[in-house]
Amino acid sequence: MVYALVVGSAAFVVSLAAGGPVVAFLRRRGLGKAISSDGPASHAVKAGTPTMGGLLIFGVVFLVTAPTNLASHRSIFLPLGAIVAAGLLGLADDYLTLEGRERIEAHVRLHMLAKLGSLTALALAAALILYYGLDARSINVPHFGKYEIGLVYIPVAVAILVGTTSAVAVTDGLDTLAGGTAALAFGAYGVIAFLQEQTFLATFSFTVVGATLGFLWYNAYPARVIMGDTGALALGSALAVVALMTGQWLLLPVVGVVFVVEALSVVIQVAYFRLTGGRRVFRMSPLHHHFELLGWSEPQVVTRFWLIGMVGGLLGIALALTN
Repeated sequence: MVYALVVGSAAFVVSLAAGGPVVAFLRRRGLGKAISSDGPASHAVKAGTPTMGGLLIFGVVFLVTAPTNLASHRSIFLPLGAIVAAGLLGLADDYLTLEGRERIEAHVRLHMLAKLGSLTALALAAALILYYGLDARSINVPHFGKYEIGLVYIPVAVAILVGTTSAVAVTDGLDTLAGGTAALAFGAYGVIAFLQEQTFLATFSFTVVGATLGFLWYNAYPARVIMGDTGALALGSALAVVALMTGQWLLLPVVGVVFVVEALSVVIQVAYFRLTGGRRVFRMSPLHHHFELLGWSEPQVVTRFWLIGMVGGLLGIALALTN
């Protein structure tokens, strides 16, 4: 555990040192985020804030993991590959949302389908590696133990990967919200991996925590940089892979409770809107926007969601200990 925490701390230092130059580079290149007109009016001031800040997260994770963790266990290539591949997919997605780019509805729909298809292909590849390469074929049920589920594991793993990645992306709407809650979730799974004596996976998890905390230094309200899908897809996919590798993926809705609630708020809002011909459950979705429109300030929403994420992480660790 000492080694994992030291490596995580080193990742924070590297991320903090690299953050300034990365933000400056993104600003010089004019890679400013376009803010959707569907969001709160108060978010208009965020237009032009450099996006693609997730480059800092998965870039630092790769740079730190390569010399400190790759030699210890070959299976670390899976979460490392997932965070880099999903980050690059998010990078391409962020390029299409830059300020000043023309947004045509038909093109947006086509882009979303291509994004979902690419994400599903990435999830399927990871699921096949987990099943055939790492013999991950079971479910751990708190208190009741481990059960083999056979080939059913593959579609379940794909659904977990796509769902978790999408949920983290939905949560990325306020400064430090997605990054902070993701860091808490990785911290919880880092502890779980350590308790399972998967020290290599614990080290990877805390490396992600350190790199993300370094990013949050620059993402703190008011943000100098936005992670965008470059960071959200990277963090979501890597979190799902780590959860699957621990076998404690059933705890993801607990550890990642904020992500689940945020994603469900969108599903509920859209379904209710269509079923009732235009009525809404929330003032705006995702849920963080609902609370903004109730009068909570952005830092209040984020801090309170962080607190819920902390409790979810603690409860997830506690449930993992019952196996």
